Order: sequence, then structure tokens, then C-alpha cells
Amino acid sequence: MITQDMADRLIELYVFVDDSSKEIDELANKYGYQLPSYEGKMSMSEVLTILIFYHDSQYKCFKYYYTDMVQMRLKSYFPNTVSYKRLLTIISRCIPHLCILAKKRCAQSEATQRYFIDSKKLPVCHNRRIHSHKVFDCLASRGKSSTGWFFGFKIHLIINNLGEIMNFCFTPANVADNNHELLRKLTAKLKGRCFADKGYISKIFEELYERGFILLAKFRSNMKNALVRLDDKYGLAKRGLIESVNELLMTGCNIEHTRHRSPDNAFSHMLSALVAYSFRTEKPSIKFHYTATQMPIPSDVFASRIA
Repeated sequence: MITQDMADRLIELYVFVDDSSKEIDELANKYGYQLPSYEGKMSMSEVLTILIFYHDSQYKCFKYYYTDMVQMRLKSYFPNTVSYKRLLTIISRCIPHLCILAKKRCAQSEATQRYFIDSKKLPVCHNRRIHSHKVFDCLASRGKSSTGWFFGFKIHLIINNLGEIMNFCFTPANVADNNHELLRKLTAKLKGRCFADKGYISKIFEELYERGFILLAKFRSNMKNALVRLDDKYGLAKRGLIESVNELLMTGCNIEHTRHRSPDNAFSHMLSALVAYSFRTEKPSIKFHYTATQMPIPSDVFASRIA
């Protein structure tokens, strides 16, 4: 059997997934969209719940999680489970629903006007197997992070100071952090101050500033120095918060996996990990002791930012 706390989390997750799935189907029918359907012993809501709950179960192997926990210990919650091989064929149909669920959880996050942005590598194989790797052929690419070269993807995250994910995006590994189109998509509906590392210094700083989004990063050695507000200096010093979120996604939610056998299963795995993280009650967070007053930035700061 499972603990009462785990049972409560499972029920809360299923209620959210089931209600959201009904809303998604209604909107799809209203606007004429054709989403992948599934007819069988298990409902789509049950399959989605199983995929997401895996990342909260402390299991490291999905097959062992399904055969040991779902089919045995959670038999009363999922009485009509299918075989493991059948489940694998269903997972690919869950990607649109998982993407909508993840974006919905992001929309429910609190807009605190204090944000942090960073990317995390998602390798899909060991570097020695790059030349023989075929699963993500023409999808993944080589990229370089602070720890060296890798082959795979990147996940780009924006979080608030409460540790909640505001937006995310998956890209091949060769997409730069300060890619203009990427930054526009990630920050489209956000206003406030965002703290980043030196890799996010971009020439669209002024464009983002004009619509109320201020991207702040530490200066490079070849850039002019400029005065910053005290709360901005505090935010730059606390940029490690998003590193804690990335680490929790890697270790607690198992978003990184280098043994995927199909792209569909890989992205369903990563999307369900993001949804599972959003349901965690304890997230890393920090408090800002200064108010988020919008003060104009001197014009010389623009020149130093885009130098």
C-alpha cells in the first residue's frame, strides 16, 4: 500500500488532469482541432496521471514503476491497467495533452515581477555514442555548456522568486541562450525584472525594456560598469535559485534520461516531469526585501548592456 500523503497527491493530480482533459477536448471540438484520441480500458486521464505521478514516486525505472507500483500497489486506483507494451504505444498520443497541461500550470504561477532565467542541458546519449546514435537523428544537436560538450537538447526556463515555472522551451543544444526569437517567446507575457548570467546579454535589451521586461545580467570584463539598484544587486546575487530548480528537476523529477528509445516517449517524459514539479509543495524560493517599483534606467545603461 501507499502512504496517505502519497494517496492525497495522486488524487489531487488526477482531479486536475481529468478536469483539464475535459476542457482541452471541449476547446478542440469548438475550434475544430483534431487531437490524438485513445479508446481502451484506461482513460486518457488515467494514462496522463500515471506518466506524471512517476516523477513523484522516487522510482528510477519507468517499467519497474508501472509493473510494481501501478499494477500492484495502486491497483485500487487503476483497476483497468493495460500491459506495459500496450502503454508504450499509448504514450506518444499524450504529448499534446502534456504540453497543454504544462503550459496551463505555468499560467497558474504567480506573476511576482521578480524572475530568473537559465537553461539546462538534456543530453540524449554519452559523447562516445554520438556517431552511432540514431534515435534523435535530425532533432538533437551538439552544444556546449559550462561542463563541456554534449549531444541533445536544452530546456530554457523562466521561474519566479517562489520557484514556480513561468515559461519553458525545448531547443536543440546548439541554440544560444540569448537567441532573440527564443527570448521573445519566453518573455512574451511577462513584466518585471529578470536576473540572468552573462550568457543572456543581448542586443534586444532595449526592446524588452520598452514593453516592461528588464533583463539584468552581470557585466563581462570588456563592458563598461554601471550603477544598479540595491534590490537588483540582491537579485543577481541570488541567481543560484534557478540552479536549485534545475537540480531538483534532474534529481527529484528525473527529467534527464539518456536511454530513450523514441522521440515521442522522450518528450512525454520531459513534459510530465515539468508538470510533476509544479505540484511539489516545497519549492526553492527567496524573498525580496525591496518593493518592485519601476524606476527608469539611465540611457547610458543601454549602451553598456549592448556593448
